[in-house]
Order: sequence, then C-alpha cells, then structure tokens
Amino acid sequence: MSSRKKLKMVASGMEVGAVEAAAPDPEVHAVAKRRQFSAAYKLAVLSEADRLTGSGEIGALLRREALYSSQLTAWRREREAGALEALGRRRGRKARSSPEQKRVAALETKNARLERELEQARMIIGVQKKLCTLLELPTAADPEHTETDS
Repeated sequence: MSSRKKLKMVASGMEVGAVEAAAPDPEVHAVAKRRQFSAAYKLAVLSEADRLTGSGEIGALLRREALYSSQLTAWRREREAGALEALGRRRGRKARSSPEQKRVAALETKNARLERELEQARMIIGVQKKLCTLLELPTAADPEHTETDS
C-alpha cells in the first residue's frame, strides 16, 4: 500500500489495516473530480524522478503516485519555462475583466477595423487617380480642368 493511500486513511480517521479488509464503497459518484497537484508536490516528484537511474524505477514511481509519464514530461517543460511560478499556475477560465478593460478592448478592435478601412480607401483613391490620369479625365486636385472658368 502506498504512503499516499496511508496518509489519506490516517487523515480520514481510519486504521491502516482495517481498510484492506473493508468492502469497497458501491456508491457511484456522479461527477468525477479533477485532481490538482500543488507546485511543491510536482517539484518533489520531479526531483525524485531525476534521481532514479535504474531500469523500471520511474515506472514504479509513476504507479506508486498514480501518474502518467506525460504528466512528468509536461511538468519538466513547465519547470524549465519558469520553475515554481509555471508549476503553480491556475487552470481554467481567466478572471473577469473590469468594464474599463472591456471598453479599451472594444476601442482597440474598432480602431484596428477603422485603420484597415482607411488603408483600403487610400488604395482605392490611388487607383482612381491613376485611372483618371490614364484616361486624361479631370481630377479634383487639377485646377486646370475645373468647370468654374466658364
């Protein structure tokens, strides 16, 4: 029996020997709860895995702690990226933004859209000027071809 299971039994007030003889709980829980690992636990498991050198020792560690090898790989990447800060980051949705932050984000997207439209309008005007020059049509910038001279 792993030390982790023993700790859980001691915390719940059960005797270690009595649990092995007890019948399993037949109740099925409706919602599975996702396991969460603290940064300290992740670092402890990683340091223990780094110390292991023998054949099959890491597999025994993973079985004992009920972990997957992919978790070790992900935790190593997180450790390399930013040590304890990256290992302790929260999962899930980000915190809600304030009304001011929402307003700033909306204004930034509107500004980006308007800049794209302005660039497109400038391109169209440039093409129209070139077309007028090719067809020798008067433009608003040409004072020679205005019809107010008559």
